Amino acid sequence: MIKVTELSKKYGGNTVLNLPALEISRGESFGLVGNNGAGKTTFFNLLLDLIKPTTGNIVNREIQVDQSEDWKPFTSAFIDESFLVGYLTPEEYFNFIAKLRGVSQVDLSEFLIQFEELFNGEILGQKKYLRDLSKGNQKKAGIVAALIGAPEVVILDEPFANLDPTTQIRLKKTLKKINEESSSTLLISSHDLGHITEVCERIVVLNKGEVIKDLQTSQATLKELEQFFSA
Repeated sequence: MIKVTELSKKYGGNTVLNLPALEISRGESFGLVGNNGAGKTTFFNLLLDLIKPTTGNIVNREIQVDQSEDWKPFTSAFIDESFLVGYLTPEEYFNFIAKLRGVSQVDLSEFLIQFEELFNGEILGQKKYLRDLSKGNQKKAGIVAALIGAPEVVILDEPFANLDPTTQIRLKKTLKKINEESSSTLLISSHDLGHITEVCERIVVLNKGEVIKDLQTSQATLKELEQFFSA
């Protein structure tokens, strides 16, 4: 599904990402972990063609992302609040995304019902612009918008950050359900080792822009990651 070849990103003389080869299979739930500055967001930004690689390339379903925009109709992401349209209400924003992805009003309404628990009465019907919501509620809206239309590839950068514990648990349930019930390829970065090991079937550890570990998630994975980061 996603293939990385000789990918690097440098700023000045500093290499922030160096991935000679990496492949992510269709339908895989893929977790990316690492300390600040490890290269997680840089990788996602390259995957979304928000920045250009210094060398190499990324291919998403046989489309080189920096050479064509044909990957965009089946790929969605929420990296941060800059992905939102701040002067829209959540309802207007969801309608906007639905139209882009060919989802009808009826199907959108049915889709949003499943997120009532996650929204907790704080998103819909509040007559607030997205820019006026809390960081946590902006994140909820952005993540749900990224799921509209069942995209083949979903990219979420630090989805658990700025969320209260109850919402983190609800979001984890939502992501696990997507993994179990859909064919979407799910890419998630997180500092929360517990949540990401529960959600993702494969976890890659980045350190200073390079892959240090590539693990199939098992009962021992969380302990292995904790030992690595505490060393």
